[in-house]
Parts: sequence; C-alpha cells; structure tokens
Amino acid sequence: MKIAILTSGILPVPAVQGGAVENLIDYYLEYNDQHRLHDITVYSVWHSDVKKYPTLKSNVNHYKYIKVTGWLAKLKKTIYKKRHGKQYYHYTIEYFFDQAMKVILKQHYDIIILENRPGFVLKLKDKTTARIIYHLHNDILNVSTKYASDIYEAATRIITVSNYISSRVKTINCKDTKCITVYNGIDTEAFSRNASPTHLASINDEDFVIIFCGRINKEKGIKELIAAMKTISPKYPIKLLVLGSSFYGNANSEDIFVQQLKKMAEPIKKRIIFTGFIPYNKMPSYLKIADIAALPSIWDEPFGLTMAEAQAMGLPIITTQRGGIPEVVTEENAILLETDDKFVDNLAAAILDLYEHPEKRAQMSAASLERSMLFDKETYAKNFFAALESI
Repeated sequence: MKIAILTSGILPVPAVQGGAVENLIDYYLEYNDQHRLHDITVYSVWHSDVKKYPTLKSNVNHYKYIKVTGWLAKLKKTIYKKRHGKQYYHYTIEYFFDQAMKVILKQHYDIIILENRPGFVLKLKDKTTARIIYHLHNDILNVSTKYASDIYEAATRIITVSNYISSRVKTINCKDTKCITVYNGIDTEAFSRNASPTHLASINDEDFVIIFCGRINKEKGIKELIAAMKTISPKYPIKLLVLGSSFYGNANSEDIFVQQLKKMAEPIKKRIIFTGFIPYNKMPSYLKIADIAALPSIWDEPFGLTMAEAQAMGLPIITTQRGGIPEVVTEENAILLETDDKFVDNLAAAILDLYEHPEKRAQMSAASLERSMLFDKETYAKNFFAALESI
C-alpha cells in the first residue's frame, strides 16, 4: 500500500529532538525498511540534524519536510494566523498541516495516518479518497472532544496505545468497531541489563537508589514522591535520582514547578539528585544504577512508556492504578497504589518495603524482565502494520 504519515507538527522525524511519538514512528519505519512492506511517505517538520540520519536513504520510506522555524517561516506563520484566525489546533500546527496537505493532495495514497492529530481530518476528509487512520497516543478523542462525532465518523481505523484510550474513544460510540489497541514498544536492546552504568559523584555503592524519569510536571507525581522521601528517616541510605526537565528536548528548561520542587527538596538535598534533561540514548545508563523505579503518576497515563523501559532494565516498580498503567505492569513486578489521601504515606511505605526486602526485589526484577518481552519494538511494529492491513 501507499501510505502517508502526518506527524504531530512539533518535533521532527527521525526523532533527532526526542519525543515519544516520534521515536515510535521511527520504530515502525525501521521495521518497514527491513521488511519492505509498504511505500511510506512521512510528512514532518524540518530540523537540520535529520540530514545526519542514514534512514533518509531508505527505498521504501520517504521523508517530506516543512520548515516551521527561521525568520521566513515565522513570517509565513504570522500571515497564516491573520488570514485564517482561530482553528482546531494552534496556528503553528495548522500551518504545518496546511503546507503538508498541499503536497499530499497531489499524490494518491491508499492510507493517510494522522499521528495524534485526529482534528486534522476536519480539513482532510472531503478532499481525499484515502482511508484515514488515527494513531492515538493520548486521551484526545472522547465524547467531550470538540467535533467528536465528525472526527470519529471520518476514521476508517483508530489505533490506540492502550485499552484505556480505546475506552475513552468508545464514549463517543459504545458499539465502536474501529478501535484496535497496539501497545507501544521500546528498544529492548538499548534498555537492557547489559547497559553500562553511568557514574555520579553524589551516589556511592552503599546507596539504595530510587529513579524517577520523565517530563517534570505535576501530573507525574514527582511532588508527592519528594514529599514521601521527606518522611523517610535519614538513617536509611536511600537516594532519589530525578531524571528529566520541564520540556522535551531542552537541556536548560526549568520552569516554576521545577524551582518549587528544588526548594521543597532543600532540607534533604543530599538525598535527592536532579539531573536535568538527559538525552534519550543515555537513559539506560542511568536506569542501570537504580535499585527501583518510582513512577507515581497522578493522572491517567495513556500507556506509560517509562514503565516499559524500567521493566526492560529489570527494575521493581512503584506506580499507580491510573489510565493504561495497569496494562503495562502487573502486581508481580510493580506495587500499584491508589492516588488517594494516603498516597504520600503509601509511597513512603512502598519504598521502605522494597528497601527492606531484597528477596522481594529479586522476584519483582525477574517478573519485570519477563514482562518486558511483550513490549519490544519489533512486536509493536508488527502489530501496528497488522492493524493497518486489517481494514
């Protein structure tokens, strides 16, 4: 089949600036290149670093770029905003889509995949005979979504990253037959026990290391995790390693929330290490030095990619019963907490429980490694294309 992929319009593909969605696109493009299944054209924002990637030389995957940065692009976006006014998405995203659509409509595609931007279909649906597929990574299509019914009806297939996200789509149509769940995948060769550990001067061999990784915002439960750490007696050699920054792909970002967290952690600053932004390819070396992963999201995670990565590293996990998380981990390899009024106390208790019971950690570690085999990138890509071919 001849397929067009419309990316989110924010980060480039290949994923030279990171981004979970962009990495996942790379994985199925890599699989397509290896197995030569379909003729695919990816429409992405431009970044100069993409030129370094050999993937652009593929014979079956093709890349079309829209420039959205620089003075000329900025001028064009400003003119676009004045001419078109308020639209479904932010005008910078709509500008990207309109530029891509001009090229797409000159071609014939069997399938057009909208990566996490189902609202694009409102402009596209009457201009193409291609079957339109949504790949939903977030809870962005449900009964409360603007123009929910129109967007839902225009799709031929809706691929979701978890049954939880499918359940949200089904609030539009309880008799839905369009949704199919394809769980995300990770590079299990990179995220493995064979990774080389990084070395930090603030952590020594006697320390019991808890790792938190991901974007630093309120929804990820990091504030509650620091609060739990403050209740744990300093007699325990327990340290928290916080990986991440306020925004993806920005090594220097530190918003007010991060500043508040650091102020909150000041009384126990020797026991909490903030690393700031860590490039994605360096993440396994940091996870390697951890004893457990604490990923206590207090929102409904669509999937929980950090859970899958921690599993692949063989880490016991402390997390929550939110969104798609219980589909990624199990009670054999994770302590799943409710985000109720006892949440902070239960977080602290779970940390101490794992610290004091190395045999339990060993059992959970083995379960994590076994569970992680369900989420390798090859399985993900194979299932993704199977979902396309089922329409």
